[in-house]
Amino acid sequence: MGSSAFEKLETRGTLTKTKRFRPGDEADKGAHMVKLPKGARPVNVSLSPKAQVAWRMFGKFVQARRREDPELEDNLLKAHIKLRPEEYLALAWMNTTFAAVGAVIAAFVASLFLFILRIDITTLLIIFGLVAALPIFFSYMYFFGLPVGYHGSPAGHAKKRGRKIDKKISGAMSFISAMSSANVPVDVIFKELSKQTVYGEVAREAEWITRDTELLGLDILSALRKGAQRSPSSKFQDFLQGVVTTSTSGGQLKPYFLVKAEQFEKEDRLEMRKKMETLGMLAESFVTVVVAFPLFLVVIMAIMALISKTGSGFVIMLLYVVVGLMIPMSQFGFIFVIWNMEQEA
Repeated sequence: MGSSAFEKLETRGTLTKTKRFRPGDEADKGAHMVKLPKGARPVNVSLSPKAQVAWRMFGKFVQARRREDPELEDNLLKAHIKLRPEEYLALAWMNTTFAAVGAVIAAFVASLFLFILRIDITTLLIIFGLVAALPIFFSYMYFFGLPVGYHGSPAGHAKKRGRKIDKKISGAMSFISAMSSANVPVDVIFKELSKQTVYGEVAREAEWITRDTELLGLDILSALRKGAQRSPSSKFQDFLQGVVTTSTSGGQLKPYFLVKAEQFEKEDRLEMRKKMETLGMLAESFVTVVVAFPLFLVVIMAIMALISKTGSGFVIMLLYVVVGLMIPMSQFGFIFVIWNMEQEA
């Protein structure tokens, strides 16, 4: 029944035009029906089975103790996590509780095993506390973050999205400036940008702006203001606010788009040069720390083991530590740093 009802709904003209109201007209009305194009289907965003279980277990607990937290709500919106703050907190409390129960059980089993081996009781208590506390601490830190100024996983996902937007914004600006050179309206530009999946998270931001104009009935300037407020990228925020300011002040958007495209292209070149200099410094450090220094250290320790009469066993043990532990760990450390730089690039 629902699908056939939506199939009968058709819009007049094209959906690429922004809805405008005359004074005293439909803008004063409250909720009203929005017609969808033929063949459109309503989208239901339902909770995952895990989130449903969390809400049943901790929903009342969270609602009874929930306080207004606009920062968490903004982080969820910027990270595109489709959960309300109370639903996210219920999921976080469930995961943290399960981690706590599992950590206590693991600590009890480890302590029982060590007790059979007749380990000192003080050592047992220390090991029990560490094994039980560390997983609980890290789980709490992941979902809730530091006590001050950081809201755990949503803020981390929002920052990650911001880096992805900054990575693709230069190419997206070239697309926008090319569309504006053909005198395409702003709302159509963002609608077409939302279809270009090659621009990644920038296309998703444009998709939300198009949703606000076509489905929610906002004018394009209001949609751009909302897009700037919820974007995790400072560059994209600055760009959208510039579009609004230029439009409201009577300026031309075509020169603005061209200037921003040139600006982001220059910033990309500077960022690439900075990364190349950092990689060069890491390469020199790798040769010094991982290649030359261990080689000289191994030669010196081998000579010391040969000429020493009493401490040769200790020197040989240190040699094993250097060869088997220090050299592999330093190599993996450099690999992780370079891999992390590639992820952020």
